[in-house]
Amino acid sequence: MNERDEDGYEGPATLRVEDTELAVDVVLAGNFEPIDGKYHWYGRIRASAELTEVVGARKATAAIHTPHGTADGRLTDPDPWGRFRISGAGRPPFPVQTTLEELGQH
Repeated sequence: MNERDEDGYEGPATLRVEDTELAVDVVLAGNFEPIDGKYHWYGRIRASAELTEVVGARKATAAIHTPHGTADGRLTDPDPWGRFRISGAGRPPFPVQTTLEELGQH
């Protein structure tokens, strides 16, 4: 998932919206934003009838959990294909390279 010098994760996740936990598939990416000094992560949740039933077409907050971690994010209304966008700032729910050695630089 590092083809464009971005961090990321693609795979299964658990999404907690209100009092409901849902198994979902996600594609997430992110990058450090030097202007505000925060790490911004974002992505799409593959179409899910259960998520659409819980959220409808409104915005919502959610906690997302992957095998690498948990983060709080915001859901926006679904796109024409039924995929919700999720985004957040701070520690993402996936590993992030933090050293030059991890980035493969010398």
